[in-house]
Amino acid sequence: MSEFVMPQTGASRQDIVANWQPENQEFWEKFGKKIAKENLIVSTAALTLSFCVWYIWSTVASQLNAAGFKFTTEELFTLAAIPGLVGATLRFLYTYMPALCGGKNWTFISTLILLIPIIGLGFAVQDTGTSYTTFLILTVLIGVAGGNFSSSMAYIGNFYPKAEKGTALGINGGIGNLGVAIILLLAPMAMASSTLGNIFGVEPYMIKGAELFLANGSFVLVIPTVIILLLILKYMVNLPLDKPNPKAIATIMGSKHTWAITLIYTCGFGAFSGYAAALSLLVSKEFPDIPFTYMAFLGPLVSATLRPVGGWLGDKINSGTKVTYYALIGLIISTALIAVGIDLHNFVFFFIATVITFVMTGLMTGATFRMIPHIFTNALQGSLVTGFVAAVAAYGAFVTPKLFGFIYSTFGNIHPAFAMLLGFNILTLVVLYWFYARKNSGINC
Repeated sequence: MSEFVMPQTGASRQDIVANWQPENQEFWEKFGKKIAKENLIVSTAALTLSFCVWYIWSTVASQLNAAGFKFTTEELFTLAAIPGLVGATLRFLYTYMPALCGGKNWTFISTLILLIPIIGLGFAVQDTGTSYTTFLILTVLIGVAGGNFSSSMAYIGNFYPKAEKGTALGINGGIGNLGVAIILLLAPMAMASSTLGNIFGVEPYMIKGAELFLANGSFVLVIPTVIILLLILKYMVNLPLDKPNPKAIATIMGSKHTWAITLIYTCGFGAFSGYAAALSLLVSKEFPDIPFTYMAFLGPLVSATLRPVGGWLGDKINSGTKVTYYALIGLIISTALIAVGIDLHNFVFFFIATVITFVMTGLMTGATFRMIPHIFTNALQGSLVTGFVAAVAAYGAFVTPKLFGFIYSTFGNIHPAFAMLLGFNILTLVVLYWFYARKNSGINC
């Protein structure tokens, strides 16, 4: 990047962006803050849409067999897992795309692609003869949306000074994650709307005595996608970023802190994404008499809302570690309580424990992302680690539904799965304590 030159009053956005220096207080107050805020708002909207698309399958999966499709329990859990697998894998590549293509350019392209699964799923669910293979292909395309988290988080942090990165990343990631809650609430409402069904030309299914327009849950996202594409074109900019290089990548891969922080974030976000993807199917299996359709959004809503709080609190007390540590202890307790609720076959107990789990994952993920720029002070390394961590953690959206399906088919009950998740949480707590939480760790993050 060329030597910094303070833009003159009235300078064009292009000149301001070319001399981007958020750590310079004068530049930040005069020029940077407004542009950063615009990009954060639009980036957050695009990421929220991406999470809506990434989890749209969860809104229809539990309704398919009742509508006349003939899929086994394991097939349904596998379809629920595929978007997580694809999204997580693509995050490794998407991390580098803003630097290679430009942040604005890549946000537009990656958002435009989402129209394919949105429209495709809407047509597929209208025909009970749609094959399992077709749905596999569609869930792969839906999974593409999950990759956008890495590119969004790796890019947006570059707009902000270090002192505000935790809050900015918390807002982007937290409100972005809110897309899970939005689609889990919006899609069932859209599916129940005969007005939307008439607008979209969708024929209803009779499910449990009520008309459901399954395709509405997908088609309702078309117009918001177009609006967000227009906002990207108008308000976002391409920041000049250092291109990733093999040396920088090798450096982060050779750092023990890359792997430690990846484990920690995977524990938090993996729990959030995994439970969100599998929860409706889990409830339909363990509590088949509970009408869960309009309750599924609550946990993800709580988690997404609290994620910015986790980042803000980490900034406020100057320690993302402390917030992460105590939230992880809470996660361990709530995970055990979920298993107890299932064992007691007490839905209220189970659901309260589940909501507590989402509370802890929200605080934990926001605070953990705040730790990264304080561990990796080099901007390029911090960006690469952010993307890598987000990529690995997203496998939770694949592993949890797949694990649940495997455990059900092998053992006939879900208890071994929660024993494994509990063990993973405890291991993560030990790693967090050793590397960052103990007094002599040598790192204040």
